[in-house]
Amino acid sequence: MTVPTAVDGSAPVIALHEIDIEAPLDTVWKLHLDVNAWPTWQTDITAAHIDGTLEPGASFDWTSYGFSVTSTVYDVNERTRVLWGGTSGGITGVHEWLFSETPAGVHVMTTESFAGEPVEADAPGMRTLLDASLVAWLGHLKTAAESPA
Repeated sequence: MTVPTAVDGSAPVIALHEIDIEAPLDTVWKLHLDVNAWPTWQTDITAAHIDGTLEPGASFDWTSYGFSVTSTVYDVNERTRVLWGGTSGGITGVHEWLFSETPAGVHVMTTESFAGEPVEADAPGMRTLLDASLVAWLGHLKTAAESPA
């Protein structure tokens, strides 16, 4: 298998969402990279586990909205980008996160592609699910990062 370098531009569903977070980049980055702690602030994720750190080649298991996935990290650029993906239930997702400092904190953009038979069978439904998931994740990240320690 070729390791993806970006989301699948030919996938039937591609969702892109972004948010501004009023918190230091270090705070946002650490929340994002601490996979094992995701369920403590990302309430849609009921389980998440990685052995070691989020780095290229590492895999992690997680459950979101009752859907369990093993994702593999394809790329990490310190404090700027993370790319991971995996296949579960016939759906192949590739998920990119981009972080950039702003005068008030951090701008986070996330893009995810969904491909596979279940996606082709109901692209509008899958887009709705993916959009809702990404918007919620960004909202939880903002809340966690902006909360006093």
